[in-house]
Amino acid sequence: MTVLARIELVLVRIAEVALVLLLAGMTAMVFGNVVLRYGFNSGWNFSEEMSRYFFVWLTFIGAILAFRDHNHIGVETFVRLLGPIGRQVCIAATNLIIMICAAILFWGTWVQHGIFASQTAPVVGLSMIYVYGISYFTGAAIALIAAIRLVQAIIGRTSPAELARFTGDYDIEDRH
Repeated sequence: MTVLARIELVLVRIAEVALVLLLAGMTAMVFGNVVLRYGFNSGWNFSEEMSRYFFVWLTFIGAILAFRDHNHIGVETFVRLLGPIGRQVCIAATNLIIMICAAILFWGTWVQHGIFASQTAPVVGLSMIYVYGISYFTGAAIALIAAIRLVQAIIGRTSPAELARFTGDYDIEDRH
């Protein structure tokens, strides 16, 4: 296993742990608030707001892992009709478009950073940059993954397993 593969594995594990902690925190806050409201006629003021923010973070971090594993919705009908070179061109074009969109996400967050930083959450008083700032991480991570895939497609180093995942042939990937 190469050094880059190990780094990737560690980063994926960190993201997965973050997802578990966010989901557990969200569940605990919502469940605790329900118990307090129905059982004791009280509740945590911060629970609804923070569970909503946790859900935003959970969604954006999950999008990175879903993109990494090719788990987003794709239309493979056309790509399956193409040969290996056509598939490589589609991989390159797709990842170029995704990289541009992820860069726009990052840049849009950068442009609005001052607005987000100056706003505070109504209940917990948290700066909204901590909520919307996850777009920095998501945009950068997806752009990086797409850039690596783009370079691999351009130099012709896309693995057969990667081609299989791109075309939706998961049974072929399992055989390699």
